[in-house]
Amino acid sequence: MASESSGTADQANSEVVTRFAPSPTGFLHIGGARTALFNWLYARHHGGRTLLRIEDTDRKRSTQEAIDAIIEGLDWMGLDYDAPPLFQSDQAERHAAVAWQLLEAGHAYKCFATPEELEAMREDQRANKKPLRYDGRWRDRDPAEAPEGAPFTIRLKTPNDGETTIQDRVQGAVTVKNEELDDYIILRADGTPTYMLAVVVDDHDMGVTHVIRGDDHLNNAFRQLPIIRAMNAIEGNWPDPVYAHIPLIHGSDGAKLSKRHGALGVEAYRDEFGILPEALFNYLLRLGWGHGDREEITREEAVQLFDLDGVGKSPSRFDLKKLENLNGHYLREAEDARLAALVAARIGGTADDELLARAMPVLKVRAKNLNEVVEGAAFLFAKRPLVMSEKAAQLLEGDARTLLRKICDQLAAQNDWTSEALEATTKALAEEQGLGLGKLAQPMRAALTGTTTSPGIFDVLVLLGREEALARLDAQAA
Repeated sequence: MASESSGTADQANSEVVTRFAPSPTGFLHIGGARTALFNWLYARHHGGRTLLRIEDTDRKRSTQEAIDAIIEGLDWMGLDYDAPPLFQSDQAERHAAVAWQLLEAGHAYKCFATPEELEAMREDQRANKKPLRYDGRWRDRDPAEAPEGAPFTIRLKTPNDGETTIQDRVQGAVTVKNEELDDYIILRADGTPTYMLAVVVDDHDMGVTHVIRGDDHLNNAFRQLPIIRAMNAIEGNWPDPVYAHIPLIHGSDGAKLSKRHGALGVEAYRDEFGILPEALFNYLLRLGWGHGDREEITREEAVQLFDLDGVGKSPSRFDLKKLENLNGHYLREAEDARLAALVAARIGGTADDELLARAMPVLKVRAKNLNEVVEGAAFLFAKRPLVMSEKAAQLLEGDARTLLRKICDQLAAQNDWTSEALEATTKALAEEQGLGLGKLAQPMRAALTGTTTSPGIFDVLVLLGREEALARLDAQAA
């Protein structure tokens, strides 16, 4: 007998409720951030609600540091939630109560198999090259056959014939033979619920209508549906959710995403790589979802356009260079005062927000991340005598210092300290000396910044101001 997920039909007329449910055993990694984003966008697009659940039942591995980092990362990306976070560990009594309901209604049973018996069962299955799954030895036995006071687990009675089909919103129709599922544990011998039970109960209690998650959870859907349907038979009002299992993210080489590809926490992109939140938002949006050839999509447009129909079935490839290129676009679009504050925080105590804001139009033009902006701004706050890079020192060899003396004297006589006037004066001297402008500009750049790369030399002069610029030129002139 075939069984089909009816979630799409059951939920069609109800409010959309999605959830993001990370385990706080580590930071918010890039795959989790995209899952959070897709859940958030789907709910916002449909005028529904999106919720956050911290799945902290693994008490040994869950840390407050990870919880804080996850919430901070989501907040940084601008993903807000419609209720305070629910902590799964707080619901343990509720989970256990559902397990006992299932037991009392005949949808689950007590299993008294000892760890030694289960290991012997698995050894036999390995030896005979059979699938490793529980063999149902206590499914139809009378619990009275067990020794008095013997510890037991509670196992779900999963259907053992026919098949189940899920109409997944991303993967399409997916069918699994019910005989491939075993009667798994929903309540451990110590009375604690298992993950599979906890997730189902929490999703129901939170009113989740759409389960949008990585396709590594697709098999879990077939294990979770029997709990949902058994509870629906007992209580009613336990509809199947709509499932949407998103392909995982791979590295740029097509291999499983790892740290060498950039599988880091969101905070690393912010702190180490200097990525803006709107750039990561846009990049993750386009990582597995598309709308024509559009690459740059604002937050408001994303809410308007996003739907599950645009999510592809194939794994996406994470490319840090593409992220940085997109970030460069958002740097150029960002308000100068905002960027100045971000850069000042990276530079530290010597930074001047007002000066950085004035410099930002020329600093952000070619930068792809905040680190490059910081590097480009370093000359503004350097102290004399400037530390010269090796290449900059080479530009001051030969007759460069003599030329610097001439340009220093010419600029000192300049009353109009604007880039246009300074450029005219410098060009006039270059023509007088029979030189191309670059022959003057390069030693000037070295003397003014200590490097061979900087914003336009006349912008540098203006930003440094007359007194500081002339002092730097004079210090290197012959």
